[in-house]
Amino acid sequence: SNINAEEMITMLADTEYVIIDVRTPGEWKAGYIHGTDKFIDINSEDFEDQILGLDKTKNYVIYCRSGNRSSKACELMSRKGFSKLHNLSGGINKYTGEIKKD
Repeated sequence: SNINAEEMITMLADTEYVIIDVRTPGEWKAGYIHGTDKFIDINSEDFEDQILGLDKTKNYVIYCRSGNRSSKACELMSRKGFSKLHNLSGGINKYTGEIKKD
């Protein structure tokens, strides 16, 4: 399902959700959504292996820069047996909450 920035902020406060950023390491360094649990670059060769290592029973919120790559990640995860998937519509570009930089 697609979610908006307000829904994302609510989900960040709920420990039931695992937040995954599928952007590149360079993009992560520029800033990420505070509360992100995992960084798994969708363009990495082992993306599918990393996804398959996740618990299929958990709730996931996936985001990227604009929502395109995270949508593709959700489709792939769905084909691999994940059912509780949420895509941040518009990605980090449309997110209104706290952005963190290390």
